[in-house]
Amino acid sequence: METSSATIPQVVIGRVVRDRALVDMMLVIAASCLIALAAQVAVMVPFTVVPMTLQPMAVLLVGVTLGRNRGAAAAALYLFEGFSGLPVFAEGHGGPMWLIGLTAGYLYSYPFAAGLVGWLSERGTTRSFLGALATMLLGSVIIYAGGWSWFAMFVGPRDAFVKGIAPFVVVDVVKVTIAAAMLPQLQKLVTRTAA
Repeated sequence: METSSATIPQVVIGRVVRDRALVDMMLVIAASCLIALAAQVAVMVPFTVVPMTLQPMAVLLVGVTLGRNRGAAAAALYLFEGFSGLPVFAEGHGGPMWLIGLTAGYLYSYPFAAGLVGWLSERGTTRSFLGALATMLLGSVIIYAGGWSWFAMFVGPRDAFVKGIAPFVVVDVVKVTIAAAMLPQLQKLVTRTAA
């Protein structure tokens, strides 16, 4: 009977390094930190409890640059960080109460939006500026749908649209346009890191 001289930790480390799991984990953690930083750029909008942040743009950029699995994982890790009490949500908030509040639907939509735009990006939709723009606008629709549907349970569908969607559309289109323009450089950076 042949036995291997490698110990279990050596085998595990070998597999982690060979399969790039460590690089993937580091990218996911870094991406969750990027989302958290973007959440701190927050402006309160009159007549609504929904702040205007750079969070959605960060979520979409994370998705299209890291792909479906890593993008969704980064957004989910961000939610876990906030749930655990770290001050990663808008304006430095954290804790489980923020995941049942009026704006929780936006937060819950992030892994789905990042996963969708990542999946589309893996299929080549972001190779051109217009394709990247269309992909990220679709991701924005997912975020809006999540935020609106949750918010509507508290204030009704019409008020949820007036207070949770309408004030943000123009600014979000501008943010997504900027993100689409930044995308080629970010994808090159991630490719170099993951290589």
